[in-house]
Amino acid sequence: MQVILAQPRGFCAGVERAVEIVELAIKKYGPPVYVRHEIVHNKRVVEKLRSIGAMFVDELNEIPNGAITVFSAHGVSQKVADEAGLRDLPVIDATCPLVAKVHRRGQRYARGFDVILIGHEGHPEVEGTRGRIPGGVHLVQSIADVDKLVVRDPKRVAYITQTTLSVDDTRVIIDRLKERFPNVNGPDVRDICYATQNRQQAVRLLGRHVEIILVVGSSNSSN
Repeated sequence: MQVILAQPRGFCAGVERAVEIVELAIKKYGPPVYVRHEIVHNKRVVEKLRSIGAMFVDELNEIPNGAITVFSAHGVSQKVADEAGLRDLPVIDATCPLVAKVHRRGQRYARGFDVILIGHEGHPEVEGTRGRIPGGVHLVQSIADVDKLVVRDPKRVAYITQTTLSVDDTRVIIDRLKERFPNVNGPDVRDICYATQNRQQAVRLLGRHVEIILVVGSSNSSN
């Protein structure tokens, strides 16, 4: 049996950066270092970091006063950031720069537009992005969601996307948005992480030459 490895593969730069941030924090400050949410959605990485002193929590109220706190690569809402500030928690922000870029874009759009976020309900990145945009956003996960949208002014609509989505599925939703709202503003699929796009393209190419493709990863990962 021949095994072919996809190229490129493995973690993106944002994941590697976030993991390194936790490792350096533990080395500098000593354990434990508290991480709000799993730093990345990969069981092996999480367990390795836990073994050297990382403590993963879901909410800030699980973190003792004064403890070093890391925000995961997925980003956090403004409410979470403000709560950390009120508690004077020493925070290290490991939010992926591409996720932070989506936050800034959404905030700009919110000045006069209804903002539509294409993403997965309940995903930490989506929750963080929704909580960073004044006035809130319309979350859509499918064409059916697009068809049900009610906006203030159909001529003043903009969209952003979760960074870890299927390029093909997202393009279909964007096309429907453009049909419903011809003046819609948005970045096309450019907000989807370039590493995510590269790996999806690698799988498409690999699929032409193999009988089966095995994806190695954790089931809670959007990637």
